[in-house]
Amino acid sequence: MNEIFLLKLGEIVLKGGNKRQFENKLRQNIRRRLKPYGEFDVYLLQSTVYVEPQGADADLEGAWEACRSVFGIVSVCRCRACEKNVDAIYETAERYFGEELETVRSFKVESKRSDKSFPLSSIALSQEIGGQLAEAHPSCAVDVHWPAFTVYVEVRDLAAYVHGPAEPGAGGLPTGVGGRAMCLLSGGIDSPVAAYMIAKRGVEIECVHFFSYPYTSEQAKSKVLELARLVCRYSGRMTVNIVPFTQIQEAIRDLCPEEYFTLIMRRFMMEIAQRLAREDGCGALVTGENLGQVASQTMEAMAVTGEAVSLPIFMPLVGMDKEEIVTIARRIGTMETSILPYEDCCTVFTPRHPKTKPTLAQVQRAEQPLAREELIAQALAGVEKLPVRFHDAQYL
Repeated sequence: MNEIFLLKLGEIVLKGGNKRQFENKLRQNIRRRLKPYGEFDVYLLQSTVYVEPQGADADLEGAWEACRSVFGIVSVCRCRACEKNVDAIYETAERYFGEELETVRSFKVESKRSDKSFPLSSIALSQEIGGQLAEAHPSCAVDVHWPAFTVYVEVRDLAAYVHGPAEPGAGGLPTGVGGRAMCLLSGGIDSPVAAYMIAKRGVEIECVHFFSYPYTSEQAKSKVLELARLVCRYSGRMTVNIVPFTQIQEAIRDLCPEEYFTLIMRRFMMEIAQRLAREDGCGALVTGENLGQVASQTMEAMAVTGEAVSLPIFMPLVGMDKEEIVTIARRIGTMETSILPYEDCCTVFTPRHPKTKPTLAQVQRAEQPLAREELIAQALAGVEKLPVRFHDAQYL
């Protein structure tokens, strides 16, 4: 029999009357993620999602990696199913792990019996299967406290399942149960991590990127699309809104005091992002801001930029230090792309001495010479909407 996957639910099990809604969304997300890898039957019993390949041509390795990145799953394991009797369970364990037991110094069997009609208790089943495996592999000692390898047996409603140690899943909540949000995506380290973190809470994300050609290159644009593609491994498909931002930045350079350049630029970004968010049904904005990291991320500066919009602003990285952010970036696979030397528009016309403790009145006075509505309208008229999926060809 082919391997199947058991995906254990995370915090969904704590939900009350709307638990079914979360489970249905999770199954829908898993089915969508598995489509590129063949036909799979996906069903849910006893707080576990079962993923069974339907045919020998299914790509199990690709499907396994996809299942590990679906939000809402706390752990994943590959297993084989068999009839619910001791002989069948032992034979399956021997076929599945016999070679493994020849290479390790110790093992144990750990059983769970959710089907209470099964005649043996969990402890008795572990002793029976463990005893037979010990006889078959005398060089591998039984160690119930600190084993080098553990054989797991789960007796469930439909069958018995034999598997090795589970691996961590992506955790969080199923994408789509927490609404939609618009993430401001730059080419740096922080914003892709922020997109990942908010998607982990069940939020379906769209992205907006501000592109200042010719001050930023086509490679910088491709870098951002590649970062979005990598985040899609976890968040699912998204649309990236590419906003032409050159005219706005040039106007700020020509008409505003230098110390306020970055603050005024970010206020424009927030307002444009909000308008795109409302068009796309998003209920919040997401940024990669981190308190105190740069001059525009002081408490006073963030208050001034946040005042430009009325939508909630989520900042999932606001209290992290850089090392924590980098650790997540490496784990989700965005770090190597983020550090490629293609600069984004935030590095254009950077003030030599930025204002770190601005007041709203100061910034509003500094931006007064700008034809705000006209500039925003021109930027929105030039927006390029690009659908991005993880299985797209790499952009770099």
